[in-house]
Amino acid sequence: MISKDQVHKPLTVGEVAARSGVAVTALHFYEAKGLIKSERNAGNQRRYPRAVLRRVALIKVAQRLGIPLAEIGEALKILPQDRAPSAADWKMLSEQWQRELDERIRQLTLMRDQLTGCIGCGCLSMEACPLRNKGDMLGDRGPGPHFRDE
Repeated sequence: MISKDQVHKPLTVGEVAARSGVAVTALHFYEAKGLIKSERNAGNQRRYPRAVLRRVALIKVAQRLGIPLAEIGEALKILPQDRAPSAADWKMLSEQWQRELDERIRQLTLMRDQLTGCIGCGCLSMEACPLRNKGDMLGDRGPGPHFRDE
C-alpha cells in the first residue's frame, strides 16, 4: 500500500522519465517551452509533482495526433498546474483538437484525391492543377513550371 507521504512525494526527472517513457532531455525541453513545471530542491535539482505524469501523457497523445507543440502549449495554459488534467479537461481539449483534425483530414483527403490528376503533367501551371496552381494563377508567367514561392 502506498503511504500518504509517497503520494505527495515529488518525482525526480529520472523518475518522471522512467514512468512516462519520455527522455530526460525531452522533459527539459517541455519545461523550457512551459508545457510542464518543476521546482528546485535545496540541492538545485528538479522535482516534479506527480500530476506532471498525466500532463506528459497528454502531450505525447497530442503529438501523436500531429498537433504542434505550440498548440499543445496554448491548450495546456488553460489547465491548472497544481493538479493532473481531469477527464473533463481532456474532453474540452479533445473536442477542440478533433475539429482541427477533422479539417486537416478533409484537406488531406482532398489533396490525395487530386494527386492522380497531377502526376505526369510536367507543367504545374496548367489550368487544371488544383494542387500547385489553383485557378491557373501562375499561367500569366508563361509556359513551363512556375511556383508560387518564386
